[in-house]
Amino acid sequence: MGVSFDQAQRDRPAPEIAPVPTAGSKGLKFEIQPATNPASDKERAAKLVDPGFGRVFTDHMALVRFNQAKGWHGARVESRANFPLDPATAVLHYAQEIFEGLKAYKRDDGGVNLFRPDANARRFHNSAERMAMAQVPEPVFIEAVEQLVRIDRAWIPGGEGSLYLRPFMIASEIFLGVKPSAEYIFAVIASPVGSYFKGGPAPVSIWVSENYTRAAIGGTGAVKCGGNYAASLRAQAEAIEHGCDQVVFLDAVERRYIEELGGMNIFFVFDDGSMTTPPLSGTILPGITRDSIITLARGEGRAVREERYSIEQWRTDALSGRLREAFACGTAAVVSAIGQIKSASGDIVIGDGAGGPITSALKQRLVGIQRGDVEDSEGWVRKIA
Repeated sequence: MGVSFDQAQRDRPAPEIAPVPTAGSKGLKFEIQPATNPASDKERAAKLVDPGFGRVFTDHMALVRFNQAKGWHGARVESRANFPLDPATAVLHYAQEIFEGLKAYKRDDGGVNLFRPDANARRFHNSAERMAMAQVPEPVFIEAVEQLVRIDRAWIPGGEGSLYLRPFMIASEIFLGVKPSAEYIFAVIASPVGSYFKGGPAPVSIWVSENYTRAAIGGTGAVKCGGNYAASLRAQAEAIEHGCDQVVFLDAVERRYIEELGGMNIFFVFDDGSMTTPPLSGTILPGITRDSIITLARGEGRAVREERYSIEQWRTDALSGRLREAFACGTAAVVSAIGQIKSASGDIVIGDGAGGPITSALKQRLVGIQRGDVEDSEGWVRKIA
């Protein structure tokens, strides 16, 4: 048996450097300062026609500051604007930075759903612990997200679109010594989005990176910090050079076992209906979508193994037909079928290259829960409007 998202978060080893204490209230009252020059209805409608992913932003942001004397303070929602940063601001030099990603969905009745924001808050807390940063109390994290969605709800696209929310925290102390910062900025911004991949729902192609690794035991692979993604960019560029949509990384020790994509977890579906996904061993981000899929699949009676799966086995199972489907998952793309893998050792088509029924059914059910069209038996949805 594998471990759940919550258990994986609880079982993480303590960091070697003690985190900065929060020294603040568990809850804060947010001051709301509406933008004085928001986008007009016409401007907003034009931007929502085809927002793409992560290039269009709403009118506001949520902001909370931390220092050791005051703890968390100054909570407010205000016009989205640039941060003034001194050239010696700690994040610019030592990369003390973490972030999250979650979405708000428009329901048919006009209301708005958030999907498992409490899980994002817990992962954010654990990321802060590992990076020796101040820890944002869960009520503050969730309230910041909810307040931003309330004031910018007109930016949530209809149809297949959603409002992508990006909570993040940076070390803001002005200091060049190598130590945990004593000051932080926690903020949430929002971006209306469509499909994550340019090709839409079509199966994606994956490049197997044999030259680069994403994370090693004892590192920050299980943390959602910018450095992990920066380290993946060269491999992602290599994937694009070979005509692929994404890169998949192998383990850093034996260079054999599948870990995860540049920004997504991965699943394999076999001819008996069972599934395998790489285990959370400290080098893989404990994805909330990953955990949700495991829960849904097991609830349907499917066997889901959390165990190591090698690139050699992937190749053998795909050629023999034992492997019928493979898919990647994450907040941004939700679920994306993998049609083929490419590598220096040759290309392999997964099944018929067009995805499969189990991948499609899991995606449909998960998206249905997120949007309020399917019963939420797990209590994952938070209705905020």
